[in-house]
Amino acid sequence: MTRPKLTVDDIHGAWAIVPTPSKPNASDWKASDTVDLDETKRVVEQLIEAGVNGILSLGSLGEAATLTWDEKRDFMEALVKAARGRVPVFGGTSSLSTRETIWQTREAEKIGVDGVMIGPPMWCAPDVPTAVQFYRDVAEACPAMAICVYANPEAFKFDFPRPFWAQVSDIPQVVTAKYLGIGALVPDLKLSQKKIRFLPIDIDYYAAARIDPEFCTAFWTSGAVCGPAPVIKLRDEVAKAKETGAWGEAQKITGDIGYTYQTLFPNGSFKDFSSYNIGLEKARMDTAGWMKAGPCRPPYTIIPEAYLEGGRESGRRWGELHRRLEDE
Repeated sequence: MTRPKLTVDDIHGAWAIVPTPSKPNASDWKASDTVDLDETKRVVEQLIEAGVNGILSLGSLGEAATLTWDEKRDFMEALVKAARGRVPVFGGTSSLSTRETIWQTREAEKIGVDGVMIGPPMWCAPDVPTAVQFYRDVAEACPAMAICVYANPEAFKFDFPRPFWAQVSDIPQVVTAKYLGIGALVPDLKLSQKKIRFLPIDIDYYAAARIDPEFCTAFWTSGAVCGPAPVIKLRDEVAKAKETGAWGEAQKITGDIGYTYQTLFPNGSFKDFSSYNIGLEKARMDTAGWMKAGPCRPPYTIIPEAYLEGGRESGRRWGELHRRLEDE
């Protein structure tokens, strides 16, 4: 099988996962052109200037499920044009079927993205053979496209168990994975033969780097668009600690980031968060003040006010941390 343009060795550092910025009318079902392309370009430029190493897009908080194809296309074009090849850019082509995902992935390749973040179709909950075959089919159809496995069990009705990683790691196009939690990181690293660069969330990166300093060299962060300074510091402090053995500063910034998350998850539940994550993340981002994420697209426009306030408080905390670090 042909190798993709990107390999696991190209995945390192802080990878910002971005929302799809929306215009003020985006919550109206009658709206047909809802993407704020100017804000998209500004955010990409500022993220790259701040030092992020890669960009992921069109996942759940990126509202991939509620955008039209025309909006997805325009958004990915804006990402690619703004990045200008300075960092890898991954689009998102998850859908309800293998054929549609392949079509969108081929179109994304024409646009010029470096890879795609995709989860398995979820109309029916897939078993391991079905999920693995899905990625094999996409890889066969799009041999030059790098793939990031979007391992979100709530979104895709699939737990991404150990046997899945053991099998999907044999697909050369699968170079990385947006990964939740680190409780199973050790067996997953072993079963995948370290052919996949698992990306933990920013608050888990310190712990992952302590588990395997040599291989755990990258993480994903939605917080970067609340202000990138905390995750750039996290990346750099972990890198320093790997050289010096002094992990205190890396642990401290991880604690500071963790404080911002305390109010983001309703009832402390990832499942509850997943039911409203688009609105909660956008409220967090808008309140932090670094970017304008804008309103949610239908039907995911109704969020309990108490939950929203938790997202806003998370944004306030992150924004304050970002500004403090910028002033140091």
